[in-house]
Amino acid sequence: MAVSRRDFFKISSVGLAGSLGLNLAPVEAKAEELAIRYAKETTTICPYCSVGCGMIVHTLGGNIVNIEGDPDHPINEGSLCPKGASVYQLRENPARITKPMYRAAGASEWQTVSWEWATDEIAKRVKKSRDASFVATSKIKIKQKQGSAEVEKDIVATVNRTMGMASVGSAALDNEECYLYQKFLRGLGLVYIEHQARI
Repeated sequence: MAVSRRDFFKISSVGLAGSLGLNLAPVEAKAEELAIRYAKETTTICPYCSVGCGMIVHTLGGNIVNIEGDPDHPINEGSLCPKGASVYQLRENPARITKPMYRAAGASEWQTVSWEWATDEIAKRVKKSRDASFVATSKIKIKQKQGSAEVEKDIVATVNRTMGMASVGSAALDNEECYLYQKFLRGLGLVYIEHQARI
């Protein structure tokens, strides 16, 4: 086997580095160009649970190239749980469903529908449920003082509520979005309003 001069130096340097206990991995890593070198850095919050871990999203040409924990964030200080570490796949995933899907009652297959049809169908079903369970007034008992005695009276109070619907909010919403969502739900008359952060 013929060894060229160049191969001889390569073999000698690797052998010398190995015998001296030098690790060349950091040198090789530094020589490689990072995928995020020219990417735009944007901070955001993880959408999964109510902890609110900070993340850094790197985008290049409108595409996400990397997502990592934000080391400057006071909550997670750069670390992410397995769900947070997989956030990259929320967008960059060939198996991700990007259109509304509908399965009719009794059907075994899902079908793709338009956003307009889906929002109209949701609105119709919300209206139907609200109308079926809406209570405008309710009898309540109140205590009133009459002279020195307390008397219990039945009165009819306006309540304008629906008991047939409920909502569970998302921790991915910020304060302003939660405020608007709460106003919307109260406007519908919902009583059962919960949030992921409390569960």
